[in-house]
Amino acid sequence: MSVNPIDDQIASHSQLCTKLQEEVARILVGQETMVNRILVGLLTGGHILLEGMPGLAKTLTVHSLANAIHTGFSRIQFTPDMLPADVIGTEVFNPKDATYSVKKGPIFSNLILADEINRAPAKVQAALLEAMQERQATIGGQTFKLEEPFLVLATQNPIEQEGTYPLPEAQVDRFMMKVLIGYPSRDEERRVVERMASGKPIPEVNKVASPEDLLAARSVVEKIWVDDKVRDYLVDVVRATRSPAELRITGLDGMIETGASPRASIALMKAAKAHAFLQTRAYVTPHDVKTMAPDILRHRIILTYEAEAEGKSADQIISRILDNVPVP
Repeated sequence: MSVNPIDDQIASHSQLCTKLQEEVARILVGQETMVNRILVGLLTGGHILLEGMPGLAKTLTVHSLANAIHTGFSRIQFTPDMLPADVIGTEVFNPKDATYSVKKGPIFSNLILADEINRAPAKVQAALLEAMQERQATIGGQTFKLEEPFLVLATQNPIEQEGTYPLPEAQVDRFMMKVLIGYPSRDEERRVVERMASGKPIPEVNKVASPEDLLAARSVVEKIWVDDKVRDYLVDVVRATRSPAELRITGLDGMIETGASPRASIALMKAAKAHAFLQTRAYVTPHDVKTMAPDILRHRIILTYEAEAEGKSADQIISRILDNVPVP
């Protein structure tokens, strides 16, 4: 199969992502991986769970991207006393006319930043995750479609456990990726201090793309070619999380309670295509699969008590799998 016909389309549409990255870089110092993964989410329609300490510019990044795409942005701060209506919306009674009108909640936007999602009770989490999965919300018996692009970026703090409601594993699986956000380097932190503590106003974000541009780029990503050998490699990587012995991977016996589902294989395929697109390639390589696998798999692998007792992490398990599954 020839990949040449879409080369021009990729060259044209990938400039969109380059412009977005450059625009965000005017505001944000570092965090290139977070920006890259959010772009992968935008190009595939996959929701993202961001885990990192407070103060690492998660809100600033998402807000800047929303402004650069000239699309809607909504930030929801989750708290233990929230109700589903605070996210989805509710019916409001109008006493003058004795009628009800629908008041839509903050979920009716394009880019949703769900801050500290694990602070919300289960009913609120379920309401948000249903909207994520079905791309629609029901208020008072009426169902409303959510506009595309629609992307939820949820954050959770890895150290605060008191007063939190951890997401059940089945619901965490709804997120395409779980991205770990680390501290900036010394040089990056110095530039952050210079930029943010100088007293100068933060530059305004220029609108360099439209939602239509983004949806057009998505259609190009879907056309990116995947060789059968790469497809088999991708499936083997995901299957290795369920039965490492089947692929003759040693050292993982008794480490994995539950592996990744076929939903992970689908997500990894989409993410690998988007990563290839961002590299302006019309085909997926094993490197694309290896690059995206940790973000796709780390929240889908449940470790055994034995693995946790030995101090093993999901990332270490994934690393061992990637080191041992034969690369085509």
